[in-house]
Amino acid sequence: MPDPKSPDANAPREPASTGSAGTERPGQTADTAKSSGATEPKEGPRPGRLAAFKATLTYAKPHKLTFIGIFFCSLIAIMAELLQPYLVKIAIDDHLFGGSGAMRPLLIIGLFYLGLSVVNFAFTYIQNNLLQYAGQSIVASIRKNLFAHISKLSMSFFDRYPIGSLVTLESSDTETISQFFTQVFLSLVRDGMTLVLIIFFMFQLDATLAWYSMLLLPVIALIAVLFRSMLRKAYQETRAQLSRLIAYLAENLAGMSLIQTYNQQDEQFGRFSDRNGQYLKANLKEIRTNVLFNRSFDTFGNISVALLVWLGGLAFLGDSIEFGVLYAFITYIRQFFQPINQITQQWNTLQSTSVSMERLWNIFSTEPDVKEPAGEGKAEVDWKKTAGKIDYNHVDFSYVEGSKVLRNLDLHIKPGEMIGIVGTTGAGKSSLISLLTRFYDVNAGSVTIDGTDIRRIPQDTLHRMIGLVQQEPYLYSGTILDNVRLFRQEISREEVTAACKAVGAHPLIARLKDGYDTKLSERGSGLSAGERQLLSFARILVFKPRILILDEATANLDSHTEQLVQKALSVVSEGRTSLLIAHRLSTIMHADRIIVMKHGEIVEEGTHGQLLAKKGYYEELYRHSRGMQAIGS
Repeated sequence: MPDPKSPDANAPREPASTGSAGTERPGQTADTAKSSGATEPKEGPRPGRLAAFKATLTYAKPHKLTFIGIFFCSLIAIMAELLQPYLVKIAIDDHLFGGSGAMRPLLIIGLFYLGLSVVNFAFTYIQNNLLQYAGQSIVASIRKNLFAHISKLSMSFFDRYPIGSLVTLESSDTETISQFFTQVFLSLVRDGMTLVLIIFFMFQLDATLAWYSMLLLPVIALIAVLFRSMLRKAYQETRAQLSRLIAYLAENLAGMSLIQTYNQQDEQFGRFSDRNGQYLKANLKEIRTNVLFNRSFDTFGNISVALLVWLGGLAFLGDSIEFGVLYAFITYIRQFFQPINQITQQWNTLQSTSVSMERLWNIFSTEPDVKEPAGEGKAEVDWKKTAGKIDYNHVDFSYVEGSKVLRNLDLHIKPGEMIGIVGTTGAGKSSLISLLTRFYDVNAGSVTIDGTDIRRIPQDTLHRMIGLVQQEPYLYSGTILDNVRLFRQEISREEVTAACKAVGAHPLIARLKDGYDTKLSERGSGLSAGERQLLSFARILVFKPRILILDEATANLDSHTEQLVQKALSVVSEGRTSLLIAHRLSTIMHADRIIVMKHGEIVEEGTHGQLLAKKGYYEELYRHSRGMQAIGS
């Protein structure tokens, strides 16, 4: 198994329920839960809006100097912009209406006005670049840490949580948080300072009109409060419907071969259309709510400007204020509503960000069910010296509380022994393996390797001890070379080549145009099932685990390919403790010992010959297996 400390250790492992494991669970399976489009399950207490917001802001701490720079750039740019109407006021009252008639002062004011425009442009440019750098860096860190955290969660988490929702979190929700830093934060800083400075300049021009303007603020706040709850509900519903839609889409794309085989395109299209329609309704409701909020605010703003212009006009006609003051005040009044409008325009982004933060920190606050050993409970084990003795000591296990999959199971395996495990679907075979790899923990009893409880062994060490080959081996997009060594650059090409030669994969790779540098598509769809399985055997030789697990590794192979895989199995199992799960009894006939399971218990064990001689449950399975082979031939 790959070293979890390697760069690709965080890549998602193949699910433990591949093959028959998923059918062993009573009640609703993980796949059923996902296909139902249910909302994400609650993973313990939700962190709350404030806690989620504080947690997000911790990612901004390394960029505090950048944000200080953004603040000062914004301040300089705003001052340069707001001084322009004041310059016009001076030009009108002191030089045009003042009657001096001199062109030189007006030229100087014009050049100063132009200079302020250049300063505004330059510092706004610097401010935006700094903000984008900080915002994108923060979101990149969140996205990286989220992926790392998800990859460390227990398999039970993935049984309960739709994969499409996780994809939405990693892509869409993190992008929403990016918009918070690059849009909402900028609006709060720049527009907030603009509003404060406009108020300052208005009081400098005319205190009476400024106080009239202040009466508008409580009304604006009231409008925002009235719409707040409505907006939040609309955004939450939109995000939930989008998550369901993506989860359903991901599930269907993964199972497209089955959909086409059973001619389910129309049925699945109808179900997709239903979810798409629900998302459309939620989106339209969000848009209507947002438009109503913004237009209500704009209308009130226009009415307010008209009233203040009327009051200012009366004051000018009554010689209470000068024309330049009135011009500058009207300009500031119009600018007064612009930052408020900009801040309210970001309300939808702020609401969406709030929802995304809660969703993200609901995941971040989820602790793995399988705990990493620490302190005195941690055992120091050298995986290279593992003998391979495995003991299941009176193990009870259930996926769902109250419905046991394994009952008081007691099994002891000698170092280097090859054990075959057989039984009908739901007997508990793959659950046995999932406990050994510690995808799940036992409810009672213990599982030990060389006498050490695996709960005391660090998971990176445990996974170096154990090599797992499943029914459908997982291949990543990349070269054959990198798929065998799982992107571990310290593993040489020569080691990979030697491993592939040993398992019989080298001839098929040599026939390819680019050999070991041949690029594979997702899941290795360019290779046959047998070829993919041979590559997974080569991985075993490369990573040198001391314990080998084959979970239905030959279930999807034809008889000729199965023979090739059997030869590879004899190579990779040499000197290793091996556990073979199989429906095809021919796969395990030569095992040192065969374990027969039924309803989570071991009902028979012995060699192939011994079990046939008992004429019990194994002999019944064997006759059934031979009958199925005869039908297949």
